[in-house]
Amino acid sequence: MPGGPAVPHGSADISRVEAPVTMKAYLMCAFAAFGGIFFGYDSGYINGVTGMDYFIHLIEGPDATALTSSHKSLITSILSAGTFFGALMAGDLADWTGRRTTIIGGCVVFLIGVILQTASAGLGLLVAGRLIAGFGVGAVSAILILYMSEIAPRKVRGALVSGYQFCVTVGLLLASAIDYATQDRVDTGSYRIPIAIQMLWALILATGLLMLPESPRYFVKKGQADKAALNLARLRGQPVESDYIRDELAEIIANHEYELSVAPATGYWGSWLTCFTGSIWKSSSNLRRTILGTSLQMMQQWTGVNFVFYFGTTFFKQLGTIQNPFLISLITTLVNVCSTPISFWSMERVGRRPLLIWGALGMVVCQFIVAIIGTVTSAEGPTKAMIAFICIYIFFFASTWGPGAWVVIGEIYPLPMRARGVALSTASNWLWNCIIAVITPYMVDTDKGNLGAKVFYIWGGLCTICFFYAYFLIPEVKGLTLEQVDRMLEETTPRTSAKWVPHSTYAADMGFTEDKSLEHAHKEEV
Repeated sequence: MPGGPAVPHGSADISRVEAPVTMKAYLMCAFAAFGGIFFGYDSGYINGVTGMDYFIHLIEGPDATALTSSHKSLITSILSAGTFFGALMAGDLADWTGRRTTIIGGCVVFLIGVILQTASAGLGLLVAGRLIAGFGVGAVSAILILYMSEIAPRKVRGALVSGYQFCVTVGLLLASAIDYATQDRVDTGSYRIPIAIQMLWALILATGLLMLPESPRYFVKKGQADKAALNLARLRGQPVESDYIRDELAEIIANHEYELSVAPATGYWGSWLTCFTGSIWKSSSNLRRTILGTSLQMMQQWTGVNFVFYFGTTFFKQLGTIQNPFLISLITTLVNVCSTPISFWSMERVGRRPLLIWGALGMVVCQFIVAIIGTVTSAEGPTKAMIAFICIYIFFFASTWGPGAWVVIGEIYPLPMRARGVALSTASNWLWNCIIAVITPYMVDTDKGNLGAKVFYIWGGLCTICFFYAYFLIPEVKGLTLEQVDRMLEETTPRTSAKWVPHSTYAADMGFTEDKSLEHAHKEEV
């Protein structure tokens, strides 16, 4: 790094590519997952609000019994439209200003959107507020995954990023509970209370992040090794002069310089085009990684789970045999919350790839059973069985694809394109989230497609595609540093990736070991 401090020397020992971590450091990493709460809450509160009598009368008139399909589609999907663009812009901001700063900025934008929604007394301001809030949610959801993946220790990275998805489910549960508590109010408090509470989650996250360190990999990308060392020491709970910090930092720098030697840094547009270079048939190419990340997030939306969380209340109403659809929605959300912590253990012990394969298979079985029951009968007994299988389907999603998709996209990109790669992947999630939110009311509402429970044939068919996708395309990356993931993708295929073990370090390959560090530093200064 010209003009910067001397490059630290590392180790050829693959066991020393990451420093030991203290409990304080684990807690610092875990706090970042809190951002999932307001992502989940903001996505979930609209499910109950759109089914509230007072809100329906406010939007449609005193004689209305439900929102029109167009209004339901607009109110639900406009958030996802904002998140799509927010996620894309966040990729640039994260490289320019830092991961932590971008997340805090996203919280501020989100707060502005929530204030507008809370003040709304009609459709226009509510939609505008959800659009603006979407920009903030998009930025936070993209960069929080990036930030957590870069700061988390390799042995628990999957568990900590799964904690983000757990917080998403907690947010959904809180939204359902608060909707349930305010549903019978006959004033604006019925919808304003659930909306306004969101501000608390954003304030907690932004305030906490002010006290957390920036990602050391951001400073490596900016060529500031001294700041990278200071922040890495804080994250690992080790002295900055520790050999452990020196070795880990050397590995990060060596990997970054290796990637730059393969794909040299270019201008602004060139850096975006870098995401699409290489052959689609080569598993380590940037194009292949970008397609993998964006398609994985698309597949997560294709599982159909957001149909339950966005439109569950109105869907259960349409069944005609459910006395309290708000309570059923609350139960499905509770299943989601209780199932996700399983992934804290399974993500590291079982692995990403097996979970995504078997999770897809479990969802396929449950969805086709729900669709068949809904097609054959509408009696009360079979309807209860259908709801039971919806809960089992949510269990499979929450313990596998829910956290798994977020874990993988944070791990597969090299440092030079990581921020933009994660941003593109997250934007893909929100794009398909938006598409599904727009079209679903037209598929299932009684005055439109009137599919009802038959919509689960569609979700089941899409989950079948998810099963084959996971088998043929998802690599296994558990227990590896982000730098080792790069090497593994170069040397294996998805189906053989689980057998790969690290055999060298980038620090050794790039001449950053102790006996060559002085020579390398002199070359950098010339």
